[in-house]
Amino acid sequence: MAAPTLASVPGIRDEVATLKRERTLSAAVDLFYERGYENTTLDAVAERLGVTKPFIYAHFHSKAELLTEICTRGIASALDAIERALSSTGSPTEKLRALGEHFTLAVLQSQMHIAIFAREEKNLPPADFDRISTMRRRFDRKLVALLREGVASGEFTVPDPEMAALAIGGMVSWAYVWYRPNGRLPLPAVAGEMSGLILSMAGAKPAPARRAAAPRRAAARR
Repeated sequence: MAAPTLASVPGIRDEVATLKRERTLSAAVDLFYERGYENTTLDAVAERLGVTKPFIYAHFHSKAELLTEICTRGIASALDAIERALSSTGSPTEKLRALGEHFTLAVLQSQMHIAIFAREEKNLPPADFDRISTMRRRFDRKLVALLREGVASGEFTVPDPEMAALAIGGMVSWAYVWYRPNGRLPLPAVAGEMSGLILSMAGAKPAPARRAAAPRRAAARR
């Protein structure tokens, strides 16, 4: 009886399959970003990988499925950023600050995915476009709720939370266009600066000022 190979062990087999899938996706990201979706064939992806097309078909059924996975990952990273920020303890201001940092990092660490989504969403299959659009709307609703919470607590000055949420989302999402990994500021500094801009857009009041307001009101009553 032949001894089992490493690839036949279930856990290792799954890891190998995942690695092959990620390699395929990475090659597709590079090519879609460089050439555009419509100008990239599965033959080109296979050539970039140094494999034949059956290697790709073992993990993705079509070029459209590759595009869907790339676009989904870009939007999912932003949704994960807001969910992590909202799950943290703290005031609306602290949550918005955390969101600004996490959201910026998510966009810029997925810079090519976001760029491909922005350019190629028109090529998504309708069902996948609708599903990803639902994810985007979920992000917007969560951000609007956070802004409203901050307005209710007196921390934010936002006349129109819906419009403010769209403006914040657009500002951060557009960062994929101008950000350069070797630019003037390192990524954490960029995230911090963007977070500060978001707080300014929300009219967030500095925490020390809010804490100091209560003693002043108490003194006035005396």
